Amino acid sequence: MAVLVFGGSSQIGHFLLPRLLASGEPVLAVSRAQRASTAELTWLQGALPDRVPDMPVLSAVLCCGPLPALAAWLERTPLQHSPRIVALSSMSAEAKRDSGVAAERELAQQIQAGEAALARACDRARYAWTVLRPTLIYGAGLDRSLTPLAQRAARMRLFPLPAGQGLRQPVHADDLAQAMLAALECPAAAGRVLAIGGGERLSAEAMLARVRRSLPCRSVPLPLPRWLLRCAGGVLPRWRGPLARLQLDQVADNTEMQHLLGVQPRPFQPDTAMWRLPS
Repeated sequence: MAVLVFGGSSQIGHFLLPRLLASGEPVLAVSRAQRASTAELTWLQGALPDRVPDMPVLSAVLCCGPLPALAAWLERTPLQHSPRIVALSSMSAEAKRDSGVAAERELAQQIQAGEAALARACDRARYAWTVLRPTLIYGAGLDRSLTPLAQRAARMRLFPLPAGQGLRQPVHADDLAQAMLAALECPAAAGRVLAIGGGERLSAEAMLARVRRSLPCRSVPLPLPRWLLRCAGGVLPRWRGPLARLQLDQVADNTEMQHLLGVQPRPFQPDTAMWRLPS
């Protein structure tokens, strides 16, 4: 049997695929682009929720992609031997649930609906499933939050430091990969949605300061006081939600995840290699 991975080219897949290959089990990964296979890793061209051709019997399906698409794929794809399903969601399901911005509240609802759709699809097919809800992800230089800030600062030599006292708990992509694999081996994690954050909570302002210190070049700090952020949120509607959340906690309670999976996420200690800066 083999393990099927959706999102193998994502930031979590960057760490997940090598860990899977080290286990010795055959691995299949799905990508929209055509990729060269190796003796250990077979790349299939496709995308959720389309059918994936030429699949062997699967022991597990790991998904770093959108949950509604995975649920639709499971509904239309009969799988033998009831593979284990482990998928990633987002803590935005909680963090944006009560946002003052309608689009963010709608996103939180969509995430929760995707989790529910996956649970229904798996329950109907009698597949054991686990969903992980991570906080802010970093570590592979492929995220759309901290990495663009680091790359822009390295290019412009200017680093904005907004005043944000809301707590953050960034989680390394490799710790997520470990948690996904641990969930495969944990029957007690079946049927659960588990929050997972990093091993350290710090203010948004302190988090960004550490990103700045990790850069290989000097940059000029540009403090952005709270009054300026409030003004910016008033005149820039698309930034209203993100700026308001700088003062709100966005953290996860790791207690249940650590008890079940035994994963201890690392503290936030970024280094230059994480940002994929041009040489």
